[in-house]
Amino acid sequence: MTLLGILHSLYGFILFIILFLISFPFLLVPIIFKSQFKLVGLINRIWAKVFFILLGYIPKLDHRSQLDYSRQYIFCPNHFSYLDIPAMGLNPHNCIFVGKSAMEKIPLFGFMYKRLHITVDRTRLKSKYTTLIRSLEALDEGKSLVIFPEGGMVTHLPPHMGRFKDGAFRCSIEKQIAIVPVTIPYNWIILPDEKHLRLRWHKLKIVFHEPIDPAGLTLKDIAALKERVYSIIDTELKTQLKHED
Repeated sequence: MTLLGILHSLYGFILFIILFLISFPFLLVPIIFKSQFKLVGLINRIWAKVFFILLGYIPKLDHRSQLDYSRQYIFCPNHFSYLDIPAMGLNPHNCIFVGKSAMEKIPLFGFMYKRLHITVDRTRLKSKYTTLIRSLEALDEGKSLVIFPEGGMVTHLPPHMGRFKDGAFRCSIEKQIAIVPVTIPYNWIILPDEKHLRLRWHKLKIVFHEPIDPAGLTLKDIAALKERVYSIIDTELKTQLKHED
């Protein structure tokens, strides 16, 4: 790692904090007024665009179909890097996240995250059940969700994904909400999940695939739906990385 790379990484960390502090007062609006939850997506989008541009990355969003902004969706991206969360903030659809409860421990950020998003402690069965119920309730309230189906950064061999959990697919079938597979092919190169988090230079891309309508599916079809989404993302990962060679 060169001195320039270290400085770039330090700059990115400081930039993240500064932009969050600037956006925090605006996030208090949906925290206080629950009915304004759609502002979460708007604020995230502005924050993420400014963050990546000032960091020197120009994100490319590849939409494989035109989503209906009047509909709800469950977005399911692969997860190899801490950069995936801000990257999903670029999502043009207003969403809240389902993420790990460890986020709640981050000063100020945790205060916001706990109140605007849904957290889960995957080591506790009760927490996983509560998260499922809260996710179903969020869908009933008209919210769209971002759920990382691997359950976190679980793989040690990116771009090979870990096994998918059932939660997103159970929600999709029970509430008949379409799933949008999302491929984030290069974030693990830009910011690998390593002991010392350091940024690398690489293009940043997000692929939003065609939504999968769960109409006619029952809970018996969870495994098949999981496999279909896994296959779409895995194929795209291999295709994108093949073009790198």
